[in-house]
Amino acid sequence: MKFLSIQNLDKVYKLPNGGEYVALKNINLEIMENEVVSIIGHSGCGKSTILSIVAGLQELTSGAMLLENKEIKGPGPDRAVVFQNHSLLPWLTVYQNIEIGVKKVMPELSKHEAQERIMKFIDYVGLSHAADKYPGEISGGMKQRVGIARALAIRPKVLLMDEPFGALDSLTRANLQDHLMRIQEKIKNTVVVITHDVDEAVLLSDRIVMMTNGPAATIGEIVEVNLPKPRNRLEVQDNPEYHRCKEAVLDFLYKKFAKDDE
Repeated sequence: MKFLSIQNLDKVYKLPNGGEYVALKNINLEIMENEVVSIIGHSGCGKSTILSIVAGLQELTSGAMLLENKEIKGPGPDRAVVFQNHSLLPWLTVYQNIEIGVKKVMPELSKHEAQERIMKFIDYVGLSHAADKYPGEISGGMKQRVGIARALAIRPKVLLMDEPFGALDSLTRANLQDHLMRIQEKIKNTVVVITHDVDEAVLLSDRIVMMTNGPAATIGEIVEVNLPKPRNRLEVQDNPEYHRCKEAVLDFLYKKFAKDDE
């Protein structure tokens, strides 16, 4: 069923000289419940702008955005965002960083119920041993796992991820991708990932949305990723479908780059 619907979305910025910059033009996208969708494109194509509008952090200029047939008009706990910067509060422990969101969004939970929920998501990201540590005492990859646990613990209908692993080394990035796939298999929520990484997009996604270059960026093509789930990184990379999808994305991105470079 249609779950998150983006309809005829335009985003226009007013310029100081009185002119306008059209960032996004006529974006139409239907995302299904429990689907993982990656949005990929060259820098400046408006990927993060789309995510910010879905999150309610920016207003659209025209068009509509619906979640379960209800218009999105601002931020809400039904959408949680994980940014490239983990944004943890340094004076709180791993547990307390997650607890602060759970208490705010789910005040009806008893102390025991809240504790169970927090520890469940800390366990999901493999950080039970670090629950009482402060952000300054853990690695960058662990901090990002805390950010994912914090986002998921508030029971969002949509998890929005803006280059969540972009600042990490390749081994840590692969580890977190595997964590994300395992968690998504357990809780089966809808995920929208902004990424520059083609391999990441193919590995994680059910569909890959490819953006044209800005200004007036729009959706160029959408690639269906017909790989079985749950996915194993090594098995997936031996599957011809993986290479078909990767080649389709690279071909689109290369042609767009070459065309705009002429």
